Amino acid sequence: MDSAASEKSIIALDEWLLSPAGAYVRAFEQACLDELTADIFGFNAVQIGVPQIDALAANRMPNKWQAATRTSTADELAFADSGKQIAVAVDFAELPFASQSLDLVVLPHVLEFAAEPHQVLREVERVLIPEGQVIICGFNPASLWGMRQGFGRFTSGGYLPAAGEFISLPRLKDWLKLLNLGVSNSHFGCYAPPFRTAQWLQRFAMMEGAGQRWWPYLGAVYIVHAIKRVKGMHLIGPAWNKKSSRARQAVPATNRE
Repeated sequence: MDSAASEKSIIALDEWLLSPAGAYVRAFEQACLDELTADIFGFNAVQIGVPQIDALAANRMPNKWQAATRTSTADELAFADSGKQIAVAVDFAELPFASQSLDLVVLPHVLEFAAEPHQVLREVERVLIPEGQVIICGFNPASLWGMRQGFGRFTSGGYLPAAGEFISLPRLKDWLKLLNLGVSNSHFGCYAPPFRTAQWLQRFAMMEGAGQRWWPYLGAVYIVHAIKRVKGMHLIGPAWNKKSSRARQAVPATNRE
């Protein structure tokens, strides 16, 4: 997938997220991300892409950025009005942040629509501080939605955005392990069958509880939480005296002379 195709696929995802199924996914992910990020502390956090989800809404870090491309929509740029700063990048494979400057990076459905997902992850590892954290949202191919999408490729009737290359959770964990990003925990959700109307999705809302109990790994969406491990390093306590220097380091490169 080249960069132009990647841009088109991201636009397709933006449109899909406004559909009833997209709203269903956004509701689950927003609730899960709020819970995960509320107790992650530090100074600098970044959400990469997908402005329809406010991944850092519950996080209390003083510096929060929304990473946007130069062709970003007005929705992405509107994040500046909600207290977030915009960090403009040519693409997400070249993040405009200094190495080891960020405490938290959130990737909602970025890897599966990126031209170079491995490079995006390498960039995330580069900008994270030791023991920094990354949270990744993705569509689960081992689900009813994933099966529907697979059949749709042969009938031109896909359920999810067609351009996405959906990554299984075991495969993603392998990628993270190679970069010394150790998975702390993972969450699954959206167990309703792949209906297109809000009414039918709501009718099967009771499957959320049943899915979590009986088939937890078959949710349509997964959220993975990983931590950057550095061999030989042991953190004794928060380095509060480094707050000002860390905050300066994380200023997007595009804003520096």
